[in-house]
Amino acid sequence: MHKADIITSSINKIKNMPKQKIIKTVKLRLATLSIVLSIGCLVGTGLIVHADQFDNQISALQQQNNAAQGNVDNLANQASSYQAEISQLQNQIDSMQAALNINEAKQASDEQQIASDQQKVTVNKQYLSDDIRTMYVDGQLSTIEELATSKNLSDYVNKEEYRTAVQDKVDNLIQQVANLESQLQAQKAQVDVLVNTEKQQQDQLTASQSQQQQLLSYNQSQQSQYNQQIQSNQSQIAVLRQEQIAANRKLVTSGGGSVISSGSCGGSYPADAVNNYGGHWGCDYSLDNTLDNWGMYNRECVSYTAWMVYKTYGYMPYWGGSGDANQWPADAEAAGISVGSTPKVGSVAIYMGGAGDPWGHAMWVDSVNGNMITVSQYNLYYDGNYYETTINSSGLVYIYFGG
Repeated sequence: MHKADIITSSINKIKNMPKQKIIKTVKLRLATLSIVLSIGCLVGTGLIVHADQFDNQISALQQQNNAAQGNVDNLANQASSYQAEISQLQNQIDSMQAALNINEAKQASDEQQIASDQQKVTVNKQYLSDDIRTMYVDGQLSTIEELATSKNLSDYVNKEEYRTAVQDKVDNLIQQVANLESQLQAQKAQVDVLVNTEKQQQDQLTASQSQQQQLLSYNQSQQSQYNQQIQSNQSQIAVLRQEQIAANRKLVTSGGGSVISSGSCGGSYPADAVNNYGGHWGCDYSLDNTLDNWGMYNRECVSYTAWMVYKTYGYMPYWGGSGDANQWPADAEAAGISVGSTPKVGSVAIYMGGAGDPWGHAMWVDSVNGNMITVSQYNLYYDGNYYETTINSSGLVYIYFGG
């Protein structure tokens, strides 16, 4: 957008569009009431104030918001990864706890079994000790005494065999209990190691989960900061747009422009006309109430310029459904109509649009004076009204319907 010493264009408006875009357009009007072209006016000392300074500020804030939103999106993806890792770690902790519960129960069971077996050994040893003392009279009989107390040699042999059998039984029982206790002790040692290992693993999982939770919290804090920045920038953009509108209105009211009431059908725009489908359009009807004969919405900039082309040259191509102002140059070239950068009276001047204005703006060239042109147009400020303004001719595309 060129900055001129007087004025560049005062245009950011909604032009013709397909019906399906009406609701979206209404929302965009409410959200982006702005004039995005470079407009200036002379103030007391002769200093030129350009309204495109607002565009630069708004664009800078929007770029900040785009970058901030990109950061928020990246952080949101990271947060999802952190949350997934936290959930996975929690599942592992739960599984580890379940295994730990089983092994701790096994550990307690082994300890109980070992204590029980040790008690049995103690009891059996006591029983055997009593038996032996009974057999040997407190275990003090010598071989001579044992023979003397025996009825005969056979009785002695029987006693000796019984003593040997009892001794063997005692030895076997003690060995069995010792083996069982050794197995239980080995099993308990294994369980002890397993329990300790599982506790260490669980502690590590808990520490990892805590670390992921800290990362998630920091991530969410960053997202909150970026979102606050975006909201702050949006508030600044809203203020700048209001200041921009005020600056542009000052141009029209004090810079030589004039506003003509729609009731007087400014620019010879018809008060009442009927399109090919029987719908009424014209300045007696509200903005965008219906389509004109060329597929443009009523009292839009493109509808007015289409009418002026038809009125002046007796024809106007039907560009309905692709009638955005910035589409007109391509449509014209496709139809064999000349397009250029030099203004001519009776040509259509097209502003191709910029940041915040994806549609552009169409104007009818009434006069040319050097690098300045006087244009007439509708719906400059989204109000469906007629405006006449003198602006700088540079930076615009001109369509020569008259050849």
